[in-house]
Amino acid sequence: MGRFRSSAVMAASLLVVGGIMSAGSSTAHAAGCNLGNGIKHLIQIQFDNVHLRRDNPNVPSDLEQMPNLLNFLLQNGMVSGNHHTPLISHTADDIVTTLTGVYPDRHGIPVSNSYRVFDSNNHPSSSHSAFIYWTATDATDGLPVLVNELGKNTPAPWVAFTRAGCDFGAFSIANMEFESLPGDIGVVFGTSSSQFNSVKTELASSSAATRQKASTDWLGIAVHCAQGSALCASGGPDALPDEPGPQGQPGPNQYVGFNALFGNINVAPVICQMASTHPCDASNHVKDLAGNLVADSFGQPGFPDSFSPTATQTLGYLATMLEAGIPVVYAYIGDAHDNRTIVNGVVGSPGTFGPGEAGYVAQLKAYDNAFGQFFARLQADRIDKTNTLFIFTADENDHFVGGTPSPANCDGVNIPCTYFYPNTTTRSVGELDANLDSILLTQRGNTTPFLVHSDDAPVIYIDGNPAATSATTRQFEHDLAALTWVNPLPGKNNEVDTLAQYFADRAEMKVLHMITSSPARTGSLTMFGNPDYFFQTTKGSLPLAPQNCGANQSLCVFQGLSFAWNHGDVQQDITRTWFGMVGPAVRHLGRDDRVFSDHTDLRPTALALLGLKDDYVHDGRVLIEDLEPHALPKSLRSPGEGEDNSFLELARVYKQLTAPLGNVGKTSLALATTAVKGTDTTYAWYLSKIGPLTDQRDQLANEIRLALNAAEFGGGSSRDLHADGLIARAKALIDRFSDLADRAGH
Repeated sequence: MGRFRSSAVMAASLLVVGGIMSAGSSTAHAAGCNLGNGIKHLIQIQFDNVHLRRDNPNVPSDLEQMPNLLNFLLQNGMVSGNHHTPLISHTADDIVTTLTGVYPDRHGIPVSNSYRVFDSNNHPSSSHSAFIYWTATDATDGLPVLVNELGKNTPAPWVAFTRAGCDFGAFSIANMEFESLPGDIGVVFGTSSSQFNSVKTELASSSAATRQKASTDWLGIAVHCAQGSALCASGGPDALPDEPGPQGQPGPNQYVGFNALFGNINVAPVICQMASTHPCDASNHVKDLAGNLVADSFGQPGFPDSFSPTATQTLGYLATMLEAGIPVVYAYIGDAHDNRTIVNGVVGSPGTFGPGEAGYVAQLKAYDNAFGQFFARLQADRIDKTNTLFIFTADENDHFVGGTPSPANCDGVNIPCTYFYPNTTTRSVGELDANLDSILLTQRGNTTPFLVHSDDAPVIYIDGNPAATSATTRQFEHDLAALTWVNPLPGKNNEVDTLAQYFADRAEMKVLHMITSSPARTGSLTMFGNPDYFFQTTKGSLPLAPQNCGANQSLCVFQGLSFAWNHGDVQQDITRTWFGMVGPAVRHLGRDDRVFSDHTDLRPTALALLGLKDDYVHDGRVLIEDLEPHALPKSLRSPGEGEDNSFLELARVYKQLTAPLGNVGKTSLALATTAVKGTDTTYAWYLSKIGPLTDQRDQLANEIRLALNAAEFGGGSSRDLHADGLIARAKALIDRFSDLADRAGH
């Protein structure tokens, strides 16, 4: 589950201010959209925690139980299981990294789905949601929530498309639609607007249905339009004050003359009347693929409860957008391992499932049916693999927390799996919630005041914001490193778990692209924990109230039955995920795990195929191994035998140099963990080495990034840009990180 996504998201929108365009003008707004390689549409879908690999070797994986999607990818394009997340590996960070093609130090939210900020007195703030509209400002540091390396608002993902004349639809995908009520209303319309006041009134209602209706009307749906598009004739200005110009000219006001529609209340009436096949009901309410209204749990048409829509809801809305002539659509689909049955705002029981449980299997079957209906409907609309680029991925994978299944040979599909503590009717599915302050008090006597970003990998904000070398910080780190717990889950055999598995101090967080241009948002350290545990504090604000749990262990650790799928951490079952592509000029490779990639690579790869470019340089690279050579500029074509291979070699070594899960990222994390746990002398030695080495890495990575971008989008040749020298320097620097880690270990 995208944890805290549902609790942190209540969004906003615009009221329709003009008349509805007639159905006869349904394609006029898309006439200027010219994409490359014969591509007429882009459909990009990001799942929440849908897995290609198996969580139980006997139980088919999520995608194996969705053959309509998996076979579409394998038979018509490619699927890679060697794809990776940024760090930390959590929903908001992962999605925004995918959308922008840059690491979190350049988009602003390395810590998600919420983060804290040190205030002017160096006290950590209350929790701030990372799910918020693109142009929102952080109340504590005064900077954009999505802040780039220049301290400006991160460039918006829809701009490359709208400037090219393409309307752009978004459904439930992070931060491109309204996410927070009433705050995002105020961001776009002002806090004195009629929209803001109307939503505030609904949210204050004594009726649960009325309170939900505010979200249903305004959350999670937007259309960003090209200049002059008929689709947004009833909309309002799509303001991006910090957006650079088409050639990267600095702002402000480089993005003018563009309109947008926000919320189902504005989008549905327009797309229902413009859709060529009239898929809506008589009142202009969008239907899912089964013919039911896309609605909340009270039956009110519009955005579903929370930000975890089912496949039929997301795909039904996307199909209507496409049929209305919107050529580019981005969307999100909730995971299938949490219970998607919601009635009047109440989630069904149990709240989450283990691999192979009947409810999990049934939901995957429903997702599979939805994809079968989706592809059939698009085929009838003449939207298919011959003219459409399809990109699918998952924000991250998960680590399942629960007992052993029964019977031992269950496969879920033929023999359902069940999960109970031995000789009881108590379910063993659920993460181990750990009150970190109480464990520190009980086991180490440490009462240092601090707050965390609650997670499997908690980012820790020590009150007072002490220096990394201070006695307070160093003692806190050593006490964290010493924490253990006896794992109570069936099948764990009372193993004694070390709770902290890796540490990233601020020096290492910089290596991992976790330091933004707002120093106030940088935590004291990150603890990558044992993935069976979800770390929090006894209270979420200072002063804390830790309790000695010597006589009552549940005061420190207890099983939370609502969540069983941990992510955010660094382990491979969390950070190694998948992506798939189908479309013109995508090679038919089937399953191909040979190439290391991460979420930053998907945007430049798509734009290269589409013949578009952003007004900034990506951190990712074009995955030319997955594309047909004829579709690429000459500078990117795979060489023949005996020809220069400098672009490909440079691109691959670059990823190992800069990706958080590449060679340098993994090596330096092991190094940082050793140093943090070591003596002050060892730690001082580490700091004297890692800082200068990281600066060299960042400088070289930027040189390579510019060289790759010149070849990908500027028509230059990597040979002309001294690729051989860059490759040699990158390999030497990777070796220096490895040598440093070896020295620290001896």
